[in-house]
Amino acid sequence: MEQSCMVKTRFFFLPILSLLTFLSACKSPESEETKPDFWEFPAELDYNAIQNRGFLRAIVDNSSASYYIYRGRTMGYEFELLRNLANHLGVGLRLIVRHDLEDAFRLLNKGKADIVAINFEVNEERKKYAAFTQPVGLMKTVLVQRNDGSHIDSLAQLNGKQVYIKKGTVYKDRMRSLQDSLQLSLSVAEENTGLENLINKVVQEEIDYTVVDNDVALVNATYYEILDVDLTVSEENPVSWAVRKNAPELLALINEWIARIDRTGYKAILYHKYFLNKKNSYYRTSSAFSSVSGGRISRYDEIIKEGADQLGWDWRLLAALVYKESRFNNAAVSYAGAVGLLQLMPVTLQRFGVNDPNNPYESLRGGVGYLRYLDGFWMERVPDNTERIKFILASYNVGHGHVQDAWRLAYKYGKDTRRWKNIAFYLERKSQPEIYRDPWVKSGYAKGHVTVRYVREVYGLYESYKVLVEP
Repeated sequence: MEQSCMVKTRFFFLPILSLLTFLSACKSPESEETKPDFWEFPAELDYNAIQNRGFLRAIVDNSSASYYIYRGRTMGYEFELLRNLANHLGVGLRLIVRHDLEDAFRLLNKGKADIVAINFEVNEERKKYAAFTQPVGLMKTVLVQRNDGSHIDSLAQLNGKQVYIKKGTVYKDRMRSLQDSLQLSLSVAEENTGLENLINKVVQEEIDYTVVDNDVALVNATYYEILDVDLTVSEENPVSWAVRKNAPELLALINEWIARIDRTGYKAILYHKYFLNKKNSYYRTSSAFSSVSGGRISRYDEIIKEGADQLGWDWRLLAALVYKESRFNNAAVSYAGAVGLLQLMPVTLQRFGVNDPNNPYESLRGGVGYLRYLDGFWMERVPDNTERIKFILASYNVGHGHVQDAWRLAYKYGKDTRRWKNIAFYLERKSQPEIYRDPWVKSGYAKGHVTVRYVREVYGLYESYKVLVEP
């Protein structure tokens, strides 16, 4: 009986399968839906949405010209320009590092970024992907090579050679033009990597030639004496940044800002700082404490990592706190008498057994002990680790009594007391009489807005460290 049912079932499905096969074969290619290209329907996000969010998301390249860490401090030509732009727009700044240009345009159109702060020469192909600002500068293209047996004195000598370029750049068109104009037999290899990675390959003799923007070439030539960057592939052309095509208000505001920094000379000052001051550029980008070259944040990275393990923190977060407190200066003393790497007050030094606050090991140990105490203090009230860290940082800065006052006010007014943004709202207002005189407030007046900014700045620095420094 069971076998008979199986046979019947098989014969029942055969006509259906035949019908489905027939319908599939008859379906015309025109009826199949084609997936739109990523740039065709960009996310609806203009300046108002960015303002409501509170921060601008910008894509940059991690290079000695754009964005990097030096002795704990975020630096870079594009970084400083973008920070100035964010201030001009009245918002914060979040940076995203990308080498892949197509990925950058994809993130932009998906609404994951608001601006691509990479120097683009504008052409018809790129106009499909984005709208472009007024020129932010002029850029020429140069050949990077070594001063050794592979050195050439003219572009005509590239005949029979191979040149490596970054994928997705205009360098490919530049090299084609060069081939046509000079009648060269030239091999061009594209790699999906950063410009400085290609330059490093030239230095390491893995490749002989690459083509990059003049500013990046100049910076690298200051600390690699073997490099020659004198051969010009293309003369100066205007370069721009990219925004979504449906963000006209943001585009207009950025263009207004570009005109302002040109008029005031701010851009010229930055350019001199990063590209013309060769001595400063050399020390920043060849230091062991630079994300471009050494990959370290400070001389205290090892003991910071040990302390972070005790806290259960990402060590880069603790490093951001140490930088904020002392700039990694173990002899730092504040106007209020706080001392050492983590700027502990005398009563805290005594409480956590620190005998020599200028000893970086003792200072870190004492600071970590205090942070662990604050972690325990907030553990039950704020179970989420990410949220609790912000309570801890605020308490470290202003004292947990003032943060507890803000917590009480949030509770009084029915807010979620496990969310830092609700506590920050009341903490920012603790300098107002109607707030610090409230019966629910026990610790009185405080410049709470300074503490809220402190938490934001430590976390902002931590975000930079996460992007630029290995965990």
